[in-house]
Amino acid sequence: MCSLSIKQDFKNDDQYNTPKEAWEMIIPYIPKNVTIWEAFMMGNTSSKSMDYLSELGCEVVGSPELDFFENDLGDVIVSNPPYSFKKKIFKRLAELDKPFILLLPISTISKQFVKLLKREFIQMIIPDKRIQFIKGEDPLKRCWFDTCFLCYKMNLEKDITFI
Repeated sequence: MCSLSIKQDFKNDDQYNTPKEAWEMIIPYIPKNVTIWEAFMMGNTSSKSMDYLSELGCEVVGSPELDFFENDLGDVIVSNPPYSFKKKIFKRLAELDKPFILLLPISTISKQFVKLLKREFIQMIIPDKRIQFIKGEDPLKRCWFDTCFLCYKMNLEKDITFI
């Protein structure tokens, strides 16, 4: 088990929230009969991702008090994880071997990270535009990097889906 605690050690730069529009993009790719674990709220009480996913018809579990490295909830992880912990997160994801959809910078899709997962189960959903994250209550005026939804064991029709 990893000694890092996201709740205690996350960086302020990791506290960007995901707009509802991003979750709306992937709703068609989430099975209806699963419980989603929003695993990366990490003390972020302003996060609305659980609310958004619930509003979109999903059953969601999670809490700002739960540490990803010490818990294992739900059937599928759907989240926007803290980017500063990518390597440790990928190691934990490999341990859990649980299906997930994670919103990540496209630059994350590298050999270094995906080699921890079973490659035959990796798929991607690529939005046609940049997602404008929210800092506090204000949307960023312009996100400087492209993102994608990295999927694992989601059994999508295509390995790369453009939306």
